[in-house]
This record gives sequence, structure tokens and C-alpha cells, in this order.
Amino acid sequence: MKKVAIYLRVSTDSQTTDNQRRELEAIAARSGWQIVKTYQDAGISGAKGRDKRPAFDRMLKDATARKIDMIAAWSVDRLGRSLQDLVGFLTEVQALGCHLYLHQQAIDTTSPTGRAMFQMCGVFAEFERTMIVERVNAGLARARAEGKTLGRKPVKPAVEQRIRALRAKGMGILKIGKTVGVGTSVVQRVVSAEGPSGTAA
Repeated sequence: MKKVAIYLRVSTDSQTTDNQRRELEAIAARSGWQIVKTYQDAGISGAKGRDKRPAFDRMLKDATARKIDMIAAWSVDRLGRSLQDLVGFLTEVQALGCHLYLHQQAIDTTSPTGRAMFQMCGVFAEFERTMIVERVNAGLARARAEGKTLGRKPVKPAVEQRIRALRAKGMGILKIGKTVGVGTSVVQRVVSAEGPSGTAA
């Protein structure tokens, strides 16, 4: 029976890994795999390196310790966005005698065809990321050319004064935000801009 590790990742805290987990667990049950452990990195971009993805790092350490025979993930882009990192990852796990199963691409690296397909998927994952970055940069450049203000909107002086006054009375950040009608991040920004004496730094 294959000892399988399931790896789950989402890029933002607002996303959930539930669908990934449910489908991969069902596949493991159908295939007769033993799920040794499930590793999850939530709110972490696939562009981050191993040192920024704690669950990913633990999984590779367990693979090195020969605790798992296969890593199962929802898609190639759950493992990483850089072709160099993906190929390096594949080389590392193969050297350990550990294989990969990627559900969306129907890739199983126990076969030569699966290994070749994994590398091709890495090429397209990197291409997709590059295109997204280019579109974002083009949009920012267009906005600047049209004279649009980028970044955070300035807080009106009257709103700032009211936030400081409520804070001086001991009101909490969350309650101030609800009272004034702004987000807590705005309240925190105004409060943190004050010096120790309560005046603007």
C-alpha cells in the first residue's frame, strides 16, 4: 500500500482548501492509498520559496526520512509557480524514491510519460504567472498615464480627528471603525501615525 502525503495550498486567507482535500481523499480511498499526513499552507503564494512555506518544507523533510512514497496535490500550481523550483522539486523527490500525483493534470510520475508531463505543466504555470504580472503592470502604467491616483485613498482630516478623539477616550480599534464608518486598517493607520503623546508623528 502506497504511503501518501496530501499537499494543500491556497494563496489567500479568504480561499479554502476543503474542495482540494475532499477530492484527494476520495482518490486515495479509491486507489487504496494510505494517507500518512495532510500538509497545508494557507494564504501563501506558490511563488514563495520552500523557506516561506512551512508545511511544504515539513513534507519534504518527511519525504527525506522515507515516511512517504507519494505526494498528491490538486494541481501543479499548488506545488509552485517557477519552472526552476518545480523541476528542482521533482528531481529531489525522485532521488528519494518518492512520486507525485497531480489530480487536475492527471499526472502520475511513476511513469516516464507522467514525469515528462509534469515538466511541461511547469512551463505553462510559469508562463501564466508571467502573463498575470505583465497585465497588472500594464494596468498600473495605464492608470498613471490617465492621471489616476494609485494606492490608498487619503483619509479626510475630519475623520482623522474623530478617530483620534475616540481613541483618546479609550475606545477600541474595531469599535472606532464601526462608529466612524471606516475599516479597521484605516483606524490603525491613523492611530499608528500618532506619536507617544497622541500628536501626529
